[in-house]
Amino acid sequence: MASDAATVGHEKGHASRKRAARPLTEGAAERAGLMPWVPFWLATGIGLWFALPAQPGTIANALAVLAALCGVGLWYQRPASSMAEALRMSGFALMLIATGFGLTSLRAWRVEAPVLAFRYYGPIEGRVIEIDRSARDRIRLTLDRVRLDRMAPERLPQKVRLSLPAGVVDTPPPGTRVMLTGHLGPPPGPAEPGGFDFRRAAWFQSLGAIGYTRDPVMVAAPAEPGGVLRLHRLRMRLSAAMQDRIGGQAGAVASALMTGDRSGISEATNQMMRDSNLFHIISISGLHMGMLAGFVYAALRLMVVAGQAASRRGTEWPAHKLAAMGGIVAAAAYLWLSGGGVATERAFLMVAVMLGAILADRRALSLRTVALAAVIILALAPEALLTPGFQMSFAATVALIVIYPPWLRLGAHLPWYLRPVVMLVLSSVVAGMATSPIAAAHFSRMAHYGVLANVLVVPVTGVLIMPMGPIAAVLAPVGLDGPALWLMGLGVHWMLAVGAWIAGLDGAVSNVVQPGPLVLPLLGAGAVIATLCWRSGQPAWRNLRSSAGVGLLAVALALWLGTGRPEVLISAQGDAVGIMTGAGRVLSKPKGGSFTVGEWLEKDGDAASQAEAAARLGWKGGAKQRLAPIPGGGLLHLTGKGSAEIAPAACRAGRIIVTDQAVEMQQGECLLLDMQALRRSGAIAMEWDERGMHIRSANDLTGARPWAY
Repeated sequence: MASDAATVGHEKGHASRKRAARPLTEGAAERAGLMPWVPFWLATGIGLWFALPAQPGTIANALAVLAALCGVGLWYQRPASSMAEALRMSGFALMLIATGFGLTSLRAWRVEAPVLAFRYYGPIEGRVIEIDRSARDRIRLTLDRVRLDRMAPERLPQKVRLSLPAGVVDTPPPGTRVMLTGHLGPPPGPAEPGGFDFRRAAWFQSLGAIGYTRDPVMVAAPAEPGGVLRLHRLRMRLSAAMQDRIGGQAGAVASALMTGDRSGISEATNQMMRDSNLFHIISISGLHMGMLAGFVYAALRLMVVAGQAASRRGTEWPAHKLAAMGGIVAAAAYLWLSGGGVATERAFLMVAVMLGAILADRRALSLRTVALAAVIILALAPEALLTPGFQMSFAATVALIVIYPPWLRLGAHLPWYLRPVVMLVLSSVVAGMATSPIAAAHFSRMAHYGVLANVLVVPVTGVLIMPMGPIAAVLAPVGLDGPALWLMGLGVHWMLAVGAWIAGLDGAVSNVVQPGPLVLPLLGAGAVIATLCWRSGQPAWRNLRSSAGVGLLAVALALWLGTGRPEVLISAQGDAVGIMTGAGRVLSKPKGGSFTVGEWLEKDGDAASQAEAAARLGWKGGAKQRLAPIPGGGLLHLTGKGSAEIAPAACRAGRIIVTDQAVEMQQGECLLLDMQALRRSGAIAMEWDERGMHIRSANDLTGARPWAY
């Protein structure tokens, strides 16, 4: 009996030692099993939904349900051979692809709301639900419960967003009902065919109109004492107090980090943080949530252990689980304090899943936990898949998890005092390598000294900025929050100083050409396949599937390097035209259409300003009649009053006429793109080859979608 017990005990100890050794001998993907494939196949279904040329209807969704049922049937069969196992895994993929497709259709149905279909000027009334700042450094108000003059209730947008006049700082608190006179219109379409479509993003937010006002905002009714926005008002009061106590842009950044209120940050500060690759720190993300929850977890665990030692009760209390519960509560409080944006909700889910794994006696940081967080996010908001925040945060997290086993082997051979430094540099390099291609694809910019900036700033963020925020909140009721806020301000000042230094270095930023639509999906699929199919310790021929993933990465890179830009771009308003030359894109106007032409130059990988691009050789003629040589008969750009009279006389065979005015003209030999034609088509791109001219319009590429109007 004793011998048997000893044998069992020896076997259990041996098994536990084997489990403890697994991280050193087995990769993260091998331990994760099938779970990481769940968000991959869900994302495939979501991507298929968005790639369709028209909004999926009843038949398409019924086919998705049928495909999901077929997938379930294949998945639950018993594999009797390798072929049967392959069919079973195909059923697994089919089931999840169809589920992702169906979840996106369900989400689209839930957020559907009226969109303003025309230009509106007149009285606007609504309740303030959000305050932020635009790229032009103007305060913006988002209103719900909207009323517009002489408009039926069923046609009213659910939400509208208005920019206030320059210089306005004081705004009514959330929950206040306001009245103003302003301009509204539908959310704008892409700056070019295939470009970012703000209409889609606005539609999933139920944002039905955007605009501006030049008049003061009047209070129609004060905020209700209760209501769901009372917490939002408290958050804004905390933000204002923090900005006042710390002061300047440091106070605005500190407030953004703790409350999510970024309305005090100037566009110059935002641009400096982008150029130094520190902009992700301003946006509340997994980094901040992880730092805060990690600080609370470590502090509570030390307190519990100290309490155990003081009471001499041994390990009766599960310190790690109590600390994990406290970390989840702290993360939830931070989620509320920060306003609960999409990125913050995503970060909270990731942290909650990881700390929940501790409660369930599972590995806190693994591909399984990250995959579970991704599944929850994609199920609740499938459109998040298309956002750079989702893509970059999960890419960085997965990359860090994958390098963790090799780091354990490497770190064991380093002196203890070097390990934190090496780990910080290594994690910054790996996270930067994982996210840089995604950032470059979305923003056409690469910050070359971002690793250095993050090495200098992230430790200060973790030691001073993030811990001091909750400490100040705890001490504020007794008036002792001053020292904590002072330390937090020191950390933010350091971050801004490092950002300004890095952004000012020669060659800090370079521009890259925007890739085609297939590049990012191929990059994502290739990285996932290469990571999840790799088996450590196996010969190369056993890792063919992983090699296929590397092949997809190579194809994506080749497509990116071979990306060409349209020879002619025409704005949706007809106020800007750009032609590509050997010196870069030449714009027809040094002013007007600034946002659109800025997007064109950015996607060209061109760092020139609009005025610099307009000064290049390529156009000739007066300010309102610009002529450029193109194959056929030239391109004439007419702007302003009088264009309607000039256009018919200038019409000739092979000529293209673009104007921001409505033109009435009989059928002619020229191609007329006036205000009315461009309103129907959206932005236009033109290219030429041996077969002639090819025209693509933004609305043709968008297809029959409810956000394309």
